[in-house]
Amino acid sequence: MKRTASLLFVALGVLCFTVLSASPALGHDFQVQASADCVNGIPVINYSVISWFIGGFGGSNGEIDILFDGVKVDGQALVFPTDIFYGQKPAPSATGTVTVEGVAIGDWDDGFPASQTPTSSVTVTIPNKCSPGTGRFTGGGKQVLVGIATLTKGFEVDCDLHQPSNNLEVNWMDPSAVAHHFHMETFDSAVCTLDGNPVPPKAPVNTIVASGTGRFDGNLGFTIQFTLIDNGEPGTSDKAGFMIFETANPLNVVLAFPLMTVTTGNIQAHVDQK
Repeated sequence: MKRTASLLFVALGVLCFTVLSASPALGHDFQVQASADCVNGIPVINYSVISWFIGGFGGSNGEIDILFDGVKVDGQALVFPTDIFYGQKPAPSATGTVTVEGVAIGDWDDGFPASQTPTSSVTVTIPNKCSPGTGRFTGGGKQVLVGIATLTKGFEVDCDLHQPSNNLEVNWMDPSAVAHHFHMETFDSAVCTLDGNPVPPKAPVNTIVASGTGRFDGNLGFTIQFTLIDNGEPGTSDKAGFMIFETANPLNVVLAFPLMTVTTGNIQAHVDQK
């Protein structure tokens, strides 16, 4: 009877050892998660690595390298018991998508091969409308006249790009006295900064460098690039500059003049609308 019990104990021991030895291997599975965001006007990629480590071994596990489109940007070890790490890096480009990949490197501290899941990846879309400033710009007083162009009095452009009130229209006469106009229909990019004193009113920004697309003389397919600067009241020191061209053929410029002081009306910077 004692011999039978001993054999049973040994058999159970072998079974137990086998189960415990195999279990840690399950812990080598991991998953990469990622998302894109804007931080101070720059598109960034947030990423995290999560492992289901169930072996119960302490210490540092094998390293997971993080790659953006095949280029290593980070590498950390998953540390028991949380087996999670986070990071944030600038996006590799301003637009498009980026593949965020985790690659298991080396052996775990329990001596098992690097991973049952050698790689894990996810593709995220890079935001293309990042702005470092919060605020908005409008026309104050009369129509804003700068160079040969007139900005409609009711124009408004917002640094965060997402306000539904964004609108900008430019009207001018060419040397042959032919009237032209451009109406912005999409607001694509904006960088707002505080490089002077816009008060009154109080505002967190006084300069916007931006671009959008819209219609020139009613025809789609044209881009506007512009700069507006509010140098405070009464507006005699405010400045603006514009370039409007065919989007598919940038050499076809229909309006261009450098940054210059407005001659009528003024440009006003404001706090952002809630």
